[in-house]
Amino acid sequence: MSNDTHRDRLAQLVAELAVVRGRVTLASGVESDHYVDMRRATLHHEAGPLIGHVMLDLLDEHGYGPGEVDAVGGLTLGADPVALGIMHAAASRGLEVDSFVVRKETKSHGMQRRIEGPDVEGRRVVAVEDTSTTGGSVLQAVAALREAGAEVVACAVVVDRDTGARQAVEAEGLPYLHALSVADLGL
Repeated sequence: MSNDTHRDRLAQLVAELAVVRGRVTLASGVESDHYVDMRRATLHHEAGPLIGHVMLDLLDEHGYGPGEVDAVGGLTLGADPVALGIMHAAASRGLEVDSFVVRKETKSHGMQRRIEGPDVEGRRVVAVEDTSTTGGSVLQAVAALREAGAEVVACAVVVDRDTGARQAVEAEGLPYLHALSVADLGL
């Protein structure tokens, strides 16, 4: 199956599973007449694995595939299943891509880590997210990753809402990639 076919099927699944219509205030504070509840897709038995393959192919198509990037991850919770999906998709192809989780705050006990998983210091990483409105969550992850010594090479989201995230990420000097737009979801 080609990535275009995978992407088309993913758009269909996200539109069916994750798009909720009705007035809602997003995490960014922006009001919208619909909500894209990506956990309904990222944690779905068909859509979740498909997200991993589509995102892995997207990264590879833009020069950020296995061998160019060591790990993927982002701010918990939205990024977690996306990063795991990419890691598992890579492993199913015999490729190596680690994943990590960026906590919203440094853990106050145990190892007192902000970034969980394999160490990111000195590694080339992509910050991922399930969907983005303003880019705030993915940029919070970027800041934590840079502080931890990672080389952040790009940001990638499954669904871009076309509401300023691209501009915010690019203003930080990073490429912004997305697999689906709101137009792909019929919005």
